[in-house]
Amino acid sequence: MTVSADAPVTGGCLCGAVRYTLSAEPVAARRCWCRLCQYLAAGTATANLIVPREALAINGPLASYASTADSGAAMHRTFCPTCGTPVGGYAEPRPHLYVLRIGTLDDPDRFPPQITIWTSAAPHWALIDPNQPAIATQPAPPAPAMPAR
Repeated sequence: MTVSADAPVTGGCLCGAVRYTLSAEPVAARRCWCRLCQYLAAGTATANLIVPREALAINGPLASYASTADSGAAMHRTFCPTCGTPVGGYAEPRPHLYVLRIGTLDDPDRFPPQITIWTSAAPHWALIDPNQPAIATQPAPPAPAMPAR
């Protein structure tokens, strides 16, 4: 996964009212089958990038919905108030990270999911890639980025 100045990471919502630019490497790319993500994705898993929040510049209005995730963490999920596109969100215990929906990237092929989480909550018909790591519930939080020397 590489972010470079000549190929910035950009994305936005369906109607174009929300646009963003990511200026740092994602911390992780994963699919989530928790029950709440199944609601957000209309029955399937969500595909997410975990990114440093300070590296994400979002332009345009976002609405927010707060709830408790299957992990027990308080979550704030953001979406375009015009078209309803889920853009992402964050967990209160990790406000320095933002969970960005891969489907909102202008190039969703750039950062494919590398792991699947919450497989224990997936319906029996779920397609889970047997060639990638899978975790039954919530993994440990991503490690913070190493400070530059």
